[in-house]
Amino acid sequence: MSDHYLKKLFGLEGKSVLVTGATGQLGHEFCSAFLSAGAKVIGADKDLNREKMITSDRCRYLTLDIADKGSVEKVFDDIYSSGELDILINNAGVSCFEPFEERPEPSFDWVMNVNLKGTFFCIQEYARRSKRNSGPKSVVNIASVYGLISPDFRIYTDTERHNSEVYGATKAGIIQMTRYFAVHLASRHIRVNSISPGGIYNPEAPQGEEFISLYSERNPMGRMAEAGEMVGAALYLASPAASYTTGHNLVVDGGMTSW
Repeated sequence: MSDHYLKKLFGLEGKSVLVTGATGQLGHEFCSAFLSAGAKVIGADKDLNREKMITSDRCRYLTLDIADKGSVEKVFDDIYSSGELDILINNAGVSCFEPFEERPEPSFDWVMNVNLKGTFFCIQEYARRSKRNSGPKSVVNIASVYGLISPDFRIYTDTERHNSEVYGATKAGIIQMTRYFAVHLASRHIRVNSISPGGIYNPEAPQGEEFISLYSERNPMGRMAEAGEMVGAALYLASPAASYTTGHNLVVDGGMTSW
């Protein structure tokens, strides 16, 4: 198989990509991967972590609060003042961890506003500004297996990061929003897909040892995911290799949702 054939399928040279939540664990991996694939990367985050910012003449960073419509408009104004945007990776997301009986309304609203409304604002601006005749484009939304299944509360023994009902509800909403926009933006040559990661191990802020062990026992592959294992799905969905794939939710969970 020639390099030319692979570049035809997966090459992203010269393409421009916006990654939200760019200096978080997963966002950093996406920025690095798209740079390695030859793309020009715009990383956006509400609180830019300089330790996770990549130094490259093909990468720049912008401050963005996706829950703030004005902030979204400002960032898209900046991007489109100097060219088109080919790929949008809606990666930014948050969660809250209080017991659901104690969930205050501001926590619930915060997760809804960032995960669901923020994703909508970004797609809305992207669709509004994209030119119909400027070539195929792609949106990749980051959902979660917890938009498909409920967390197993029995494994949260030594961690306070209990997955919340509102987080799962917003991720289920992102999967449905993906299907909605896949239909409504197809005529504009914009494909819209989502990725649903399983549990990702965080080496910088590790989950509890017992949680990791119990999660691994529940997973057919016997372990948690690494952040880099989500990269292949994103590159595929954004690339010409997925030219006939839209409205799809690609589950990358080690088989967790298979039983």
